[in-house]
Amino acid sequence: MKQVILVTGASSGFGLLSAQALAHSGHTVYASMRETEGRNAPRVAEVADYAAKNGVDLRTVELDVLSDASVSAGIAKVIADNGRLDTIVHNAGHMVFGPAEAFTPEQLAQLYDINVLSTQRVNRATLPHMRERGKGLLIWVSSSSARGGTPPYLAPYFAAKAAMDSLAVSYASELTRWGIETSIVVPGAFTKGTNHFAHSGSPADKTVAAAYEHGPYEGVADQALKGLAALDPADADAGEVAMAIAAIADAPFGKRPYRVYVDPSQDGAEEVFRVGDRVRRDMFRSIGLGDLLKPHGA
Repeated sequence: MKQVILVTGASSGFGLLSAQALAHSGHTVYASMRETEGRNAPRVAEVADYAAKNGVDLRTVELDVLSDASVSAGIAKVIADNGRLDTIVHNAGHMVFGPAEAFTPEQLAQLYDINVLSTQRVNRATLPHMRERGKGLLIWVSSSSARGGTPPYLAPYFAAKAAMDSLAVSYASELTRWGIETSIVVPGAFTKGTNHFAHSGSPADKTVAAAYEHGPYEGVADQALKGLAALDPADADAGEVAMAIAAIADAPFGKRPYRVYVDPSQDGAEEVFRVGDRVRRDMFRSIGLGDLLKPHGA
């Protein structure tokens, strides 16, 4: 069934690829991004050109996930244009690279804001509409780093993605009786095909960062990046994440998977996630809330 879908952080990477894949599946898709009349104006034009050339319903909408007002306005516009909003793809995020000690608390707070609080803003603007309609779908783009191998110098990003995944897990059971489904997509460390590593942030405390460039940790940064790149198979395609998201949206109500793994490097996250998710299911059943594991009506 054709859906109205909004993808956050869709100016590039997984977000843009997912918006395109969803549009090709026949949905009305909004690629949300900030500064649509400024820095991202060229991307807005590219999206419009792509939609015209491919005959798909792919649009853009101004939405800065760091602003309550912008999020509310963006969601309101989508609903006003279509009379409904069926699916949210929580994709917006940012990565940083460097020794944990060299990042200021303010930097960690900002990263948490981008990767975690952004989803709360979007949910609070969207869920009243979905609850009133008695249906909806949240797709969360998590990360294998939340449970898999954790190479050094990515601590702030890992912590933020783990928090985002935890929030997704809690939301899932609190929405099922409203008929709202949750699917969590777990991509591996794709070092090609996205801007995550190319546009990653760096520590503000340059003195501390410099201390880690010498002494016992000299060369660790280069080894971590080279090692991650080596784990990524030559044929690893970031587009696989987009296709997984499109497949979730296309699946029938009540049949959508709780988690989907797209991890070419197989860093072990799936094994750990499966244990945690089993423990979660057992807990809900043992306290008499097993019905919260499936959306109402499924």
